[in-house]
Amino acid sequence: MGVFTQLDHAELAALAATFGLGTVTHAEPIAAGTINSNYSIETERGRWFVRVNEGKAEVDVAWEARLVEALAKGGVVTPPPIAAGDGRPYALLAGTHGKWVSVFPWREGRHLAAHEVTPELASQLGSELAALHRVGLELPASWRRGSIYDHDHLVARYQSFATHGDPALAHAIALLGEELSILSAAAAIRGGATTGIIHGDLFRDNVLWQGARVVALLDFEQASGGSLAYDLAVCINDWCWTDGPRIDLAAALLAGYQQRRPLTVGDRAALPIEVRAAAARFTITRITDVYLARVDNPDKDFRAFLARSEAWRGPALGQLSSVL
Repeated sequence: MGVFTQLDHAELAALAATFGLGTVTHAEPIAAGTINSNYSIETERGRWFVRVNEGKAEVDVAWEARLVEALAKGGVVTPPPIAAGDGRPYALLAGTHGKWVSVFPWREGRHLAAHEVTPELASQLGSELAALHRVGLELPASWRRGSIYDHDHLVARYQSFATHGDPALAHAIALLGEELSILSAAAAIRGGATTGIIHGDLFRDNVLWQGARVVALLDFEQASGGSLAYDLAVCINDWCWTDGPRIDLAAALLAGYQQRRPLTVGDRAALPIEVRAAAARFTITRITDVYLARVDNPDKDFRAFLARSEAWRGPALGQLSSVL
């Protein structure tokens, strides 16, 4: 984690002028990004979150900005992007080496640790995810770009290390091969779930809280069209796990979700498969992007999600199905 693009005082001042933020009184980098460079900027008009979009084409930055703007307008608790002087909700600034910059109003709040998630908070999170899905279903179907993490992509990633000789990967390779085969066989069940706009990565570090209230859903970079059951499954894998699966938290999350968007028969059938799909996805991507890339990031150890894949092969999957 770090800041990949350094902005000096002059560049920050130019950025503030471009977005009409006022005179910069304080600025500091936020060394928490794994993909982008982030900054906190304070001016006489307030505090702002600045993101330098690393390695992204304008079309991708524009798609995300349009989506977040529409979700916020529809009532989703996410800060909408600030428009630059030319009206676009992003800008290309000098000093960023041709990178696009986005600015958002700052939201005060904090992330929850795994042990802090209670049934009440899980229910609140489920409710906010349902609100996101409901608003997303009202947006044009043409906005549903494909996810780069579809099944074929994950199979290709898996095959890139399936014959790797590292003993530390042997168990993961065997287990993931079986899981991917199971997911392939369940394609029809997965395809029966409701599709719409999904966040795709709504982990605890992408949600801000003030007490028991969600104040911001963040980071829609991996948003796409996809299965709403899969989006729920991503949340269950992160929010409903401490030393093992917490079915009580999953039940609360699902109950909160269904207060605002009842699951369909197809959603219910797909969800037990999707929790396995989500666990396999994050195991695979952490092997390729962290372990094999030799990135020193203990928070993204593939073994954490390998443990989830193993858990969903046992009684926990039936326990989850019983609360649907």
